[in-house]
Amino acid sequence: MDIDDLRTFVEVADAGGVSAAAQRLGVSKSMVSRRLVRLEEELGVQLLVRTTRGASLTEAGTTFRDYAARVSAEIDVARETLLPEGELRGRLRIAAPLSFGPTHLAPVIAEMARRHPLVHIQTCYSDRVVDLVAEGYDCAIRLGYLQDSNLIAKRVGPLYGKLVASPDYVERFGAPEKPDDLVAHQALMQGTEAWQFLDGEKIVNVNPRGRFKADNAVALVAAAVAGLGIAWLPDGITDQYIASGALLNLMPRHPPPPAGIYVVRPPAQYPARKVRVLTEMLIECFDHGATSEG
Repeated sequence: MDIDDLRTFVEVADAGGVSAAAQRLGVSKSMVSRRLVRLEEELGVQLLVRTTRGASLTEAGTTFRDYAARVSAEIDVARETLLPEGELRGRLRIAAPLSFGPTHLAPVIAEMARRHPLVHIQTCYSDRVVDLVAEGYDCAIRLGYLQDSNLIAKRVGPLYGKLVASPDYVERFGAPEKPDDLVAHQALMQGTEAWQFLDGEKIVNVNPRGRFKADNAVALVAAAVAGLGIAWLPDGITDQYIASGALLNLMPRHPPPPAGIYVVRPPAQYPARKVRVLTEMLIECFDHGATSEG
């Protein structure tokens, strides 16, 4: 039984169609179809029902998918164990944030590609939280305070942020001095998130309110510069604006607690060595004392 056939079947099952799986694997749709036919003929059962709208698992396919994924993962681990340490190879699909990612993370990913020329790296930059399993990613780099999930996360560095607003906004509406004051202000947010602040050694949670929301930190910093409200943003996004005077650092006596930069991967007994190498390079870049998180 060919490992490429197994891996292709898992990709089609998770992607829900031949076209999406072919794109993930970097091969033609005809190649994907040939591998599926070969696997079904070898097993003697139909694993997928293919239509013009996609592909769905049969009952046998549903049962076989987990076995195929586990075998593929174990063979990958065995292959990586036997290869010389420097010879990483294969595909690595990474989901990274559009805000902060192209400026701060992309150089590390590019350096990994330079060091390991046999690895094919595909990075998707988006502030959307992707489903790693359903969308076929090996890992994601995420920022902030992680929510509980069944994913495995490794902290690779701290992420510091500030509460900021424009001088025009502060002149018109004043500046908050403590977390409770924020209820009287317009907040610029990504959604319905809570903001955290330090009050001595205690963490205070605030649920801000506002009429302007965006799923991208660059859009939020533009709104803050325009005087639309107060934003909590990472230092890497706001440093240049604070330096120029376009934004002010608010509530310095109650700073947000450090958030984190994390590499997140689907649950598995062994992480792929490609993911481990990326994680180590990010730690080398961002932190000398990273710790594991569940």
